[in-house]
Amino acid sequence: MKSIRIILLLVTALVLGFNAKADHDQVINFNQLPQAAQNLLKEHFASKVPLIVTVDWDDYTIVYDSGEKVEFDKQGEWKEFNCRTSHVPSALIPEQIKSHIKSTFPGTTIIQLERNRRGYEVKLNNGLEVEYSPAFNVIDIDND
Repeated sequence: MKSIRIILLLVTALVLGFNAKADHDQVINFNQLPQAAQNLLKEHFASKVPLIVTVDWDDYTIVYDSGEKVEFDKQGEWKEFNCRTSHVPSALIPEQIKSHIKSTFPGTTIIQLERNRRGYEVKLNNGLEVEYSPAFNVIDIDND
């Protein structure tokens, strides 16, 4: 009985420790971002005003006054653009995705673009979500 109690106590401590680490965002200055992230933001979001820049254990997040949110990994490579009030800048969208969206869903714009090890996820202004493999093959299309 004593060993079960100890195991439960350890599991609880681990879970609480992971939650505390996951929720630990630290506010930083724009110039504390990796240089690659700063360069991308200065080039494509120069007219936007950042409200807050945060860092946590695995990424950087920038939220703008216009509602856009951009996430980068620790090396400064982009992970996500969330532009629900506008659209993801065209120059940031991989050409294969851009041409597929243009030909398959004419008249739509990309309002969210996420990149991860499984590929890319795109959300369009008409509510559709398109998922691509790392080789830009369509994996799934979902209606929000």
